Amino acid sequence: MALLDEEEIAGELGTVPGWARDGDSIVRTFGHKGFPEAVAFVNRVAELAEAADHHPDILIQWNKVTLTLSTHSAGGLTGRDFALARQADQV
Repeated sequence: MALLDEEEIAGELGTVPGWARDGDSIVRTFGHKGFPEAVAFVNRVAELAEAADHHPDILIQWNKVTLTLSTHSAGGLTGRDFALARQADQV
């Protein structure tokens, strides 16, 4: 998949409120009631990621989950990152 240019990235960021650019990645932290809920969220995101064959970096900190998305094989941001971000937002 082709890397997005700066204009495309800016446009895509407008479609994923709460996500922020961090270099060649987009990042968002999701808050949950507690640890079990955070892990359940991770499991749901993992299913989406596996189905898309596109796997985020995931950090769990008690009731917070931080997802970092980048298409490592392409060397930066692609449409796949934003598609998975939109899916994660719906979990």
